[in-house]
Amino acid sequence: MTAFSPLSIGPHIVQPPVVLAPMAGITNAPFRTLCREFSGGKGLFVSEMITTRALVERNEKTMQLIRFDETEKPRSIQLYGVDPVTVGKAVRMIVDEDLADHIDLNFGCPVPKVTRKGGGSALPYKRPLLRAILNEAVSNAGDLPVTMKMRKGIDDDHTTYLDAGRIAVEEGVTAIALHGRTAAQHYGGTADWDAIARLKEHVPEIPVLGNGDIWSADDALRMMRETGCDGVVVGRGCLGRPWLFADLVAGFEGTGAYARPGLREVADVMVRHARLLGEWLGDETRGVIDFRKHVAWYLKGFAVGSEMRKKLAVTSSLDELRAQLSELDLDQPWPVGADGPRGRTSGNNRVVLPDGWLKDPYDCAGVSEDAELDTSGG
Repeated sequence: MTAFSPLSIGPHIVQPPVVLAPMAGITNAPFRTLCREFSGGKGLFVSEMITTRALVERNEKTMQLIRFDETEKPRSIQLYGVDPVTVGKAVRMIVDEDLADHIDLNFGCPVPKVTRKGGGSALPYKRPLLRAILNEAVSNAGDLPVTMKMRKGIDDDHTTYLDAGRIAVEEGVTAIALHGRTAAQHYGGTADWDAIARLKEHVPEIPVLGNGDIWSADDALRMMRETGCDGVVVGRGCLGRPWLFADLVAGFEGTGAYARPGLREVADVMVRHARLLGEWLGDETRGVIDFRKHVAWYLKGFAVGSEMRKKLAVTSSLDELRAQLSELDLDQPWPVGADGPRGRTSGNNRVVLPDGWLKDPYDCAGVSEDAELDTSGG
């Protein structure tokens, strides 16, 4: 088995070199807790995306999202912003108030409500604006490491990742994660792992992490070997499968078999996930309602009828969730094929951009603070 070096994110050593990708509405404190427990505390687990303006303005929902469990070390926040000054203020606030130990910057979101204002995966096309944001973030971060996550570019005719990587190195960014898709691809098609290899060759000075199409521990190991990247970022592969992080540890350490929980074990995790959400939100009903989005992911591949799936998708209490789950054939083993792709798969989308966005990569006049939403998410 190939031995991989630990990943260094500033003073933080991540071993195995595995990072939970920020996912809006998913990677809140309860889900991070589950993933971290399955990994035995190994890896790096990043918060869902936090809008810098909402953080600076102390938006109530945003302040809830940046709450970390006392056992989370290091505490990792992902920020999204388009205005260098606001990004700098948000980073300074995190430092001054000791809100996190690591800051990641989002330049990868492909959602139209973000890109149409010049944010997310559209922003690196404007090289001077990217540089200004990174400069403000790093210069205000003090001793906290600043990393960034990005895509290959807007589309195949407007790739930005090599230029963005060089700018990141010059501005003092600690590490870069690359999702091997363009904004136009969204989550469709196949991730371009060759682009990850090219970026690693282009910026050998800092760690490069690969993201895209990691559905199993074997995929993560293969990406590391094929691209030479320094770590992996896992997103959709762990939806309804937080024990994937146990597999990742086992794969990197070569210590044994991968998790294959039967439906009884999966049901127990489902109830725990819903309970943790209720405790985090301070309301059991809200927690169970928030959990509904996870039901189909947890049950992927198991023999569960459509009517029962519908019932589980409208539960509103832990007792109701337990009762519905108890009616299933809980002796079912882990289904064949359930390790494959999950989550969103849409692709080949036209990227919605501000008027004239692509005319000049050095003209940044079209970006304003309204590219940020008033609440977090993406």
